[in-house]
Amino acid sequence: MEHESGAVSRAKASLIFSMLVFGTIGIFVRYIPLPSSVIALTRGLIGTAFLAVVILKKGPGISWGAIKRNLLNLCLSGAFIGINWILLFESYHYTTVATATLCYYMAPVFVTIAAPFVFKERLTKKKIFCITGALVGMVLISGIWNTGISGTGELWGILYGIGAAVFYASVILLNKKIQGISAYDKTMMQLAASSIVLLPYTVLTEKVSVLSLTPMAVILLAVVGILHTGISYTLYFGSMKNLEAQTIAIFSYIDPIVAILLSALFLKEPFRIRGIAGAIMVLGAALISELPDKSQDTGGKEE
Repeated sequence: MEHESGAVSRAKASLIFSMLVFGTIGIFVRYIPLPSSVIALTRGLIGTAFLAVVILKKGPGISWGAIKRNLLNLCLSGAFIGINWILLFESYHYTTVATATLCYYMAPVFVTIAAPFVFKERLTKKKIFCITGALVGMVLISGIWNTGISGTGELWGILYGIGAAVFYASVILLNKKIQGISAYDKTMMQLAASSIVLLPYTVLTEKVSVLSLTPMAVILLAVVGILHTGISYTLYFGSMKNLEAQTIAIFSYIDPIVAILLSALFLKEPFRIRGIAGAIMVLGAALISELPDKSQDTGGKEE
């Protein structure tokens, strides 16, 4: 029992650390003077390489049979991850990190909306309450009721953030169809697929040859690729086997809370009472939507 308790404590520590790191990514991306597609591509390539090394060192190696059985959904979800990153990073550049993060955390609510159509799940009163609460929260965050959206840039930032949430919700839905494969193998292949999609897109849309890489940009890119993707994803998925899905869902909300606090502290981004109320409604609705009903078993939260 002591061994189990120690394993659970280490898993919780790993999960908390990974969520704290995920919460800082907006700060790092904001200071990288490169197009969002270049940042996303670099993140995907470094993350893929890091996870491949972890898988090969941890045990039996990569399960190519399981990958082949799930190849279509892995490739599709990987492509959506790449698009999701581009939209999220664009959102960081057009609006505050706090607003972008909260828009992104509409993803569980979008999953709740889509589930009755995709998986024929019943739309319960709790789910309707969560959807309504999250939508009202987003209206409060945007400020459209009282002052209107402050400029075209702010509007684009919100739209990019919501777009990122839609694609992340699509990844969550596709992950439910991916069966018989380890979390490490699944994530490695999804990151690889995202890189394959992002590479031609980046080459065709950006003048890569004229991009200037400062030493600081290289350092920040390395941090986003190694720390925010490779190390944090490894810790996140490594913690899953020793924690209940409900615990993972609750701890996952460390990420947006950290993002909001750091954006106010380091970027001096204003966050009014209206925004705080909206944040509580969005995060509360997203959290409640992920917690199981009393009559249901818990299900794992996918990243």
